[in-house]
Amino acid sequence: MLYRENQKCPVSNSRTARPAEMVAARAELAALLLVAAAVCAATGFRPPVTEDALQKVAASLEMYVDVLPQMPKVLGYSIKHGRPTPTHLTIGMYQKKWKFHRDLPATTVFVFGTSAESATFPGPTIEALQWVPLSVTWENHLPDHHILPWDPTVPTAIPRSGRGVPTVVHLHGGVHPPQSDGHANAWFTAGFREKGPTWTTPTYAYPNAQSPGGALWYHDHALGLTRANLLAGLLGAYVLRSPAAEAHLGLPRGEDFDRVLVLADRSFYADGELYMNCTGDNPRVHPQWQPEYFGAAVTVNGKAWPFLPVARRRYRFRVINASNARFFNLSLSNGLPFHVVGSDASYLPRPVVVTHLLVAVAEAFDVVVDFSESTTTHGHEAELVNTAPYPYPDGDAPNHLNGKVMKFVVEPAAAAAKVDHSWVPARLMEYVVKVAEEEAARRRYIVMYEYEDEATGAPTHLYINGKRMEDPATETPRPGTSEMWEVINLTQDNHPLHLHLAAFQAVRARELVGLEEFKRCMERLNDAVRCDVGRHAVGEEVAVPEHERTWKNVVKIAPGFMTTVVVEFLMVDTGRSYPFDATAEPGYVYHCHILDHEDNAMIRPLKLIK
Repeated sequence: MLYRENQKCPVSNSRTARPAEMVAARAELAALLLVAAAVCAATGFRPPVTEDALQKVAASLEMYVDVLPQMPKVLGYSIKHGRPTPTHLTIGMYQKKWKFHRDLPATTVFVFGTSAESATFPGPTIEALQWVPLSVTWENHLPDHHILPWDPTVPTAIPRSGRGVPTVVHLHGGVHPPQSDGHANAWFTAGFREKGPTWTTPTYAYPNAQSPGGALWYHDHALGLTRANLLAGLLGAYVLRSPAAEAHLGLPRGEDFDRVLVLADRSFYADGELYMNCTGDNPRVHPQWQPEYFGAAVTVNGKAWPFLPVARRRYRFRVINASNARFFNLSLSNGLPFHVVGSDASYLPRPVVVTHLLVAVAEAFDVVVDFSESTTTHGHEAELVNTAPYPYPDGDAPNHLNGKVMKFVVEPAAAAAKVDHSWVPARLMEYVVKVAEEEAARRRYIVMYEYEDEATGAPTHLYINGKRMEDPATETPRPGTSEMWEVINLTQDNHPLHLHLAAFQAVRARELVGLEEFKRCMERLNDAVRCDVGRHAVGEEVAVPEHERTWKNVVKIAPGFMTTVVVEFLMVDTGRSYPFDATAEPGYVYHCHILDHEDNAMIRPLKLIK
């Protein structure tokens, strides 16, 4: 089912062709570029360019010349009589220009902000407090037409009038009522002129009743447009704090030393505009859809390869991978380790020290780096580098561009010492709910498929359990229960699985033996039990890394494996049920968080029942 070696798209991320194929491939590429140019012109978008041209633009940008931006902070609470109280925010989505690099012309983007003037890429970081509810009115001020290609042949939010960019905001990792979840069909256009079938309210309620830690983030979730809307810039961080519960941890704090790092790869035309191919890999089926988007440049907080001057002390970094499809395997060039204290929106029970950190799409890690341990062996600079293949895990190795992320410039040892009262504690936070497989109310089999065009071998769509988003919900848990999900990956990609509302964690991954036989049976029956999955899930068992053993909202599902995931439909920090009606309409969803997969159409409804 590996399609990329047969991919026919004008700009391909496939592996390097064999020498005997190169002449024919160049001729075929030239012909396809001519066809693609005509298709793009007909849809009003710019024609595709070669991968070499995109790489040339990225390579023209000198690395480490822009300082890492600190995104503006918006408080999700008010202070009255010395006490935090609930508040209301209005945050809009705007089209504006953004400078991704000193030497790159300004880029047209869609971005979040409390006003058009203050909107940024990424959007403002919302800082909320545990147990202090927040309400947010999300407003769409976007133009009538998208700045990037989109494909009407995948299940997509399309306004009846043909005007307006549908958007809806999802707080990723948040525990909130279904009406405030940003359901894919709850989209709306500018001024709420048109609304999707599950739209209910312009103002979302965030109880902030969950435990603090790690990082949440908010982003667009409109049906079939998520990949384009996020690529355009509709994303931002959300940090939930509890000063009372976290004070004893001693972790670095303050805006200078507790930083959010939002990673996102992008490609650019020479004039600075965002590049997204307007011709699909299989254009006779999907005119625009591509199976994955990989950018030539890596941005952090909206700057391509920035740098950050750091003191010789500890820093806390909340790392969020907001890319469409790229995994990052991060390490520091001077050998300094990461002290992992949390993942996604939870703390670990205790810190875990690693030298490499694999961050899937939409996954977040909360780490501490102690720059006081930097030696003169590697100078006073530490590059944050990436070694993850793309697509992950069996794609191309990173090159001299996407293998670099950013640089830390460490002050000399002779500089005046900064007082650092922070530390990394021996223990962090424990949760009331523990992983207990024997307490599961139900075991479900969740199977990931990829479908191909018989004529070309190129992908047409991806499904979960062979079903569409619009098919009735088959995952219908009850609030307050635990479930075991056996997630089977029959594709060649590692899929980051995201469940809305629930907290979950992988406990093991077991390799499937006799994989082709099992695939053939599943293609006929689509039933893991009848295909005797127990006979096939007997291969090598791979343990979940220690730094991922906490309550997460994204888990990696390796290809050719069955991954056992414990899913909790309750508040894991208290063991109690949700402080709202989680069974209300329109329900929730779960999906692969590779955005190009989610849009076509690796997403399913998740409906809690009484």
